[in-house]
Amino acid sequence: MIPAPRVTLGLLDALGVGRFALYIQDYGAPIGLRIAGREPERVTAIISQSGNAYLEGFTPFWEVLFAHAKDRAANEAEVRTLLEAEATRWQYTHGVPADRLDRLTPDTWTLDQAYLDRPGNKEIQLQLFWDYQFNLDGYPGFQEYFRTHRPPVLVAWGENDEIFGADGARAYARDLPDAEIHLLDAGHFALETHGAEIAALIRDFLGRKVS
Repeated sequence: MIPAPRVTLGLLDALGVGRFALYIQDYGAPIGLRIAGREPERVTAIISQSGNAYLEGFTPFWEVLFAHAKDRAANEAEVRTLLEAEATRWQYTHGVPADRLDRLTPDTWTLDQAYLDRPGNKEIQLQLFWDYQFNLDGYPGFQEYFRTHRPPVLVAWGENDEIFGADGARAYARDLPDAEIHLLDAGHFALETHGAEIAALIRDFLGRKVS
């Protein structure tokens, strides 16, 4: 497998992108942080929305996934339930306050599930779940990158996220005392219900931090 950061940096070079800010979320966070650690001088800022980089961010949601990482056969059946329609809808609706539920559209989880249900795709997702364990080896390096290079960081995170918990957002302050941390009354996909608020935070942040 070709390392994703190398491929991405190659694409940025081909496009003539010299310096850039990174928006990291969920699975993409370790990829983005590997890119930042590889060529830190090119990163002008980082925006993290449930982009975990600390062990504190793991919630009980991960218990079966980490068990699966140790014993795939014994835990695969339970992990497969995370790929079913009810679980896909839960990722969008859980933690969303009642007065924001009308901002959600069933199109999101319905389309996600249609993609998940394509032949062979669930096996790919199981492999991605299993592979995530290796990102933990990179966490100390990500944190060292924060301490050494002190990139401007905005954290805009759903406080009610039960996949990557709010403690993962707060943990950024340990290595980045100047990180701007905002915990929103939202779930995992905070953009679905708080897109305007997050966009405003980003515009303000980048306007002050990136010249």
